Amino acid sequence: MAAAIAVLDQVLDGQPAEQSLTRWARGARYAGSKDRAAVRDHVFQALRCLRSYACLGGARTGRGVMIGAIRAEDTDPETLFTGEVHAPAPLTPEERTAGAPPEADGDRLDLPDWLVTAFRETLGNEAEAAAHALRSRAPVTLRVNIRLKNLSQAIEFLKEEGISAHPVDIAPTALIVSSGARRIAGSAAYRDGIVELQDGSSQAAMHALTLAPGSRVLDYCAGGGGKTLALAARHDATWFAHDAEPARMKDLPPRAARAGCDVTLLSAADLAGHATYDLVLCDVPCSGSGTWRRAPEAKWRLAPGRLSELTKLQTEILERAAALVRPGGTLVYTTCSILRAENEEKT
Repeated sequence: MAAAIAVLDQVLDGQPAEQSLTRWARGARYAGSKDRAAVRDHVFQALRCLRSYACLGGARTGRGVMIGAIRAEDTDPETLFTGEVHAPAPLTPEERTAGAPPEADGDRLDLPDWLVTAFRETLGNEAEAAAHALRSRAPVTLRVNIRLKNLSQAIEFLKEEGISAHPVDIAPTALIVSSGARRIAGSAAYRDGIVELQDGSSQAAMHALTLAPGSRVLDYCAGGGGKTLALAARHDATWFAHDAEPARMKDLPPRAARAGCDVTLLSAADLAGHATYDLVLCDVPCSGSGTWRRAPEAKWRLAPGRLSELTKLQTEILERAAALVRPGGTLVYTTCSILRAENEEKT
């Protein structure tokens, strides 16, 4: 907790969370992997619930937020803030009496005030439930490459390496990891392309698409190429990937090799004047509001002006991508956002 307080103070001063955690870890050689994981968990959970924890703790500081986090669990912070060994210093008289349950909507829902309005405009009666869902940690979700193994076989492979997983209804290829998540990257199931880390929503979106055999498919904003690989596990097609920042695709070739598929990487020059694709997928840059369980600091960084910039960029991308679709082909638009300005208003 003491380390998390120090990291949170840096984040609240404007430093990115990942950068702050990395700097702390480099200066804390004594900390083992479990210590580093615990500090990370404290920091990210505090960022998910920043406003409500600050209310409970009486201050929007690293220390105030962590005091609030402990009170949110119905624990007396004085039992942990003892000053003994590495523990945070004992509470001051002011800290003992400071803090109150959150009352304002933004405090209760852990959202900037302007986003409370945007959530309600988009989700109506479901807005508060969605905001509360973003206050908890997301599960680790795997996609099974059904070209290689079925779900039952993948579960057994993972079990042999100390990883427990079970199917989840969001997509027929999805598994939720219940234990052993930190072993995935070193597992044979991952190394051999049997499973990939991929959120259930992304899997569900790709499962909704159908392709004619032999289609030419372009992932226009490919990034790491996860959606291409999800499609390739189910369809026989010719796969292409492009990204405005090619460095984002650096892991795609080895991932595709593990998955047993071929993906051709294309530059902007390669695409010029070629309206030859049966399907062009645009997973556009967005607010990421649907992913704030995994990247909670993003909701505190997002401002109305930035959202306007993103919606303008999304429209520009759609216009460029539409020019690459053959007559009668399909343009697919996806985001990781729940906001109407990035989704329904594009239609």
